[in-house]
Amino acid sequence: MAKKHAIRLSDRELEEMFAVEEWAKKFPPILSVNEAAALARVEVSTIYDWSSRGLLVDCARKCGRLQIARNRFVRFLLER
Repeated sequence: MAKKHAIRLSDRELEEMFAVEEWAKKFPPILSVNEAAALARVEVSTIYDWSSRGLLVDCARKCGRLQIARNRFVRFLLER
């Protein structure tokens, strides 16, 4: 089986992805669980599962509710 390679984006490429006003409004720099699920095209329960398994340590924090850093989350999605 062929080995999959992670997609790596530069900081500039990542910022350009969300420079379009429509994307910037839909996916702000700090995402809610619902926004993260929409961005990743997964169920909300998947986001909570990833968090409980420690997969989102570098891109999420819980301050009464789960908050996810958009740019770090995109990198997580592309590099896993």
